[in-house]
Amino acid sequence: MEENVINETPKSPDIRALIQDAIREFVSQETAKSEPAYKAELADERRRRESLERRMNELVEENRRSRQMAEEAERNSAIRTELQRLGVSKVDLAYKAVKDDIQRAEDGRLVARTGQGELGIKEYLTHFVSENPELLPARMTGGSGAGGNQRTSTYSSSFDLDKIRPGMPKEELERARQEIARVAQQLTPNL
Repeated sequence: MEENVINETPKSPDIRALIQDAIREFVSQETAKSEPAYKAELADERRRRESLERRMNELVEENRRSRQMAEEAERNSAIRTELQRLGVSKVDLAYKAVKDDIQRAEDGRLVARTGQGELGIKEYLTHFVSENPELLPARMTGGSGAGGNQRTSTYSSSFDLDKIRPGMPKEELERARQEIARVAQQLTPNL
């Protein structure tokens, strides 16, 4: 009978199931404890990523602006160089007249869009200079009987004409007069 008593005792809880339940409960408690830390870490990572993306976008925009400025400088230089090659003496004036007409084509060439279509920069500027001969240096300086001696001044003034004002000291006023006379002599033809 003793054997029956042992077999008839109420079933003891399955130890394996108890251990598994305890482990599950422990894991869920640990997960609950660590979740806020994970969420905070994820939020920090998100902020860092967004900051890096923002900085990268700024650098991309800065790079785009730098390239645009470099292309513009190269375009300006090419126009001025071609005008000088064509013998234009008033390069700045001619540049201001044509700078808006010359653009970069899709293939990278500098072209001018005209009524006849696209022209290369050399063709366009050659045509422009031929239509505007006043931009070229004078063929003959002076008139009939003009002497062969040309006045060329290598004098370089450090006087700034923008400094002329009422009530300025006599020494500076005299320097201004001399500078104006020097410039006027260079600009007027020999009479």
